[in-house]
Amino acid sequence: MEPPTGIFSSLWRFILFIPYFTGLLLLGVLKGIVFCPLICLIMAIGNSAIILGLLPVHGIWTLYSISSAKQLGPILKLFLCLCLPLGIILWLVVSIVGSILGGALYGFLSPIFATFDAVGQGKSNPFFHCFYDGTWSTVKGSFTVVCDFRDVCFHSYFSFMDDLRTSSADHHYYEIRLLQIPGAVIAAVLGVIVAFPVISLLALFKSPYMLFKGWRRLFHDLIGREGPFLETMCVPIAGLVILLWPLGVVGAVLGSVVSSVFLGAYAGVVSYQESSFSFGLCYVVASLSIYDEYSNDVLDMPEGSCFPRPKFRRKEEEGGGGGGLSRPSSFKTTPSRGGSNKGPMVDLKPLDLLEALFVECRKYGETMVTKGIINSKDIEEAKSSKGSQVISIGLPAYSLLHELLSSIKSNSTGLLLGDGVTEITTRNRPKDAFFDWFLNPFLIIKDQIEAANLSEQEEEYLGKLVLLFGDSERLKSSIVESEFPPLTELRKAELDSFARRLQGLTKSVSRYPTFRRHFVELVKKLSNDLDKKHNRFEGGGPRPVKKTVSRIFSQKSFKKKTSSNGSDHQDSPNRGLRDIDIV
Repeated sequence: MEPPTGIFSSLWRFILFIPYFTGLLLLGVLKGIVFCPLICLIMAIGNSAIILGLLPVHGIWTLYSISSAKQLGPILKLFLCLCLPLGIILWLVVSIVGSILGGALYGFLSPIFATFDAVGQGKSNPFFHCFYDGTWSTVKGSFTVVCDFRDVCFHSYFSFMDDLRTSSADHHYYEIRLLQIPGAVIAAVLGVIVAFPVISLLALFKSPYMLFKGWRRLFHDLIGREGPFLETMCVPIAGLVILLWPLGVVGAVLGSVVSSVFLGAYAGVVSYQESSFSFGLCYVVASLSIYDEYSNDVLDMPEGSCFPRPKFRRKEEEGGGGGGLSRPSSFKTTPSRGGSNKGPMVDLKPLDLLEALFVECRKYGETMVTKGIINSKDIEEAKSSKGSQVISIGLPAYSLLHELLSSIKSNSTGLLLGDGVTEITTRNRPKDAFFDWFLNPFLIIKDQIEAANLSEQEEEYLGKLVLLFGDSERLKSSIVESEFPPLTELRKAELDSFARRLQGLTKSVSRYPTFRRHFVELVKKLSNDLDKKHNRFEGGGPRPVKKTVSRIFSQKSFKKKTSSNGSDHQDSPNRGLRDIDIV
């Protein structure tokens, strides 16, 4: 259906749309009322059971990890240990209340949105899906949320604490400067006293502008079939978005009120970092200007602010002397974000990106199981609490390395995903904070790998380092000096640095929600592939006793895999036989 032309045609379609939208809304609200208590009960009981069940372990292990951390000084350790009871109380209140409210919102809104999605373009039997969609899927989604929350509280928590305990103090050492504490506390209190009422008033004064401007834009897009309502499948949701827009405005105001506390309290951090109480007071004034300018940018209001913005950093031009709000120096090499996003935005959610990553992991994992690179010991360790570095970190890191090399060889300015079509750059990336955390570090290391101008043999060597970095014995046995040209110590150190950074970034990604769930599915798939491989030898010839990985990443096979034209199917059928030596 093409967008209507002419004011009368647009008005007539809008009038016809009103009863259509009203019926869907009433049906969705009815389903939301029915399922809201059930979903709220599931998420509240499930998350609360996880929180209370792991609370003793979290308390004891956090205390032990803080006391064992080499990066923390003795005074800072004592301060954190004294603040631990307060942190536990806040964790209980915020997490349990958040679970109840989140469950209620999810149980009510998910059936509504699913009802509108049921009549989207390309849906078969929309009448049936209007009643069915958002019922059982919402129940399953609530259990999935509980499972992901369990993985974060268990696996992600212990992974973070292990890093805290084992990290050395060579690069970073943190200690409290006692003389700066009184001034920092006073600056933080003054910041909250000033920022909380002023920013709250600014948010309230700007909320009517946000409400009516948002409504004006949404009505304009709906009637003219522009913007987010250009596609036919988006039209049924248009009225729902317009109806819920006031809730978005209320949420924005409440978010501003809550953030004002942290924005004002950051004056204590500035005072402590700069060792100057006066700089903390300057930040208190500047924080008002920071919020005012930011809100003007979001609402597309005139630039600037009526509040002064005094200098609150000694080295503000160079990045703020380590301030928490300043961008780290490593991010300064990222591609420029200047200009507007004139190109189409990639319709990609953070969880979709993780799913795409595990699709690549399954693809490479199947190949490595077939070749004997991933063995039964790796899979058994991955199933246990010990974990397998090769599967849990090495395989995803190898898949990400493949994405980086493919992007480099395709002359992509961003990251080219495994489908060979979708490209994420700094201009078309979705505006989720996840993509800031995820995309920028990988773009930096991509540029560094491209600047290193690696040869094909060095790419093979780097692939081995990335995959087997956690298993030194297998790594040493897999690297045969005759396969590679002699590398200088400087070149080896550079490749080792790339491998460590890729594995470190992958380990950070592994702590995100849903990662553990996808990882368990990956291990099951690799285990089934390994069983099928072993079954081929039953009743037949002798099974292989030992396999070496000296030819894991052959020069041609790696080159074919990382090429953009996907011509790897032209390899010789005996390529796999030369990659594995059976003893």
